[in-house]
Amino acid sequence: MEIQKLNNDIPFDIIAQDKSRKIILVVEVKARHLEGKQHKDWFIEKVKSYLQAANTEIPFAMLVDLEDIQIFRCDDTNLSESVSYIKTAPVLSHYEPRYGEIRIFHHYLEGLVEAWLSDLAYHWKSQTPPASQQLAEVGLLQQIEDGTTYSGIALSGETVY
Repeated sequence: MEIQKLNNDIPFDIIAQDKSRKIILVVEVKARHLEGKQHKDWFIEKVKSYLQAANTEIPFAMLVDLEDIQIFRCDDTNLSESVSYIKTAPVLSHYEPRYGEIRIFHHYLEGLVEAWLSDLAYHWKSQTPPASQQLAEVGLLQQIEDGTTYSGIALSGETVY
């Protein structure tokens, strides 16, 4: 049974959809610490370009690196400022207890972030997943609950079964 075939024009590592299958979040994952303002500026320009080119609205964007998770509200006139800033280790160590002790490569970091987002949606590991309160405060938790996440092969345009 086919779950969904996604458009391969989505240039992000992970997307999340709400329960009605509307994209509510795009996520960029970088398996290094992003120092300096240029990385955030690059990400914001990437989000703006995508939203304009796709002629679509997506309420949230997330930039994740080894140390920080930044959440941006895309429908905000001031997209350049994050609406929530969360340390990565306390969140992802819930899914990988050795986080911070072992080397984390891109695909593994992406998988950990997707596990966390899926836990927020379905509570498969925790009744209250890490950072739930911060996401609720900005309105993302309410939208992601009972939703779906996709990464990797699903975003390559291949059919997912």
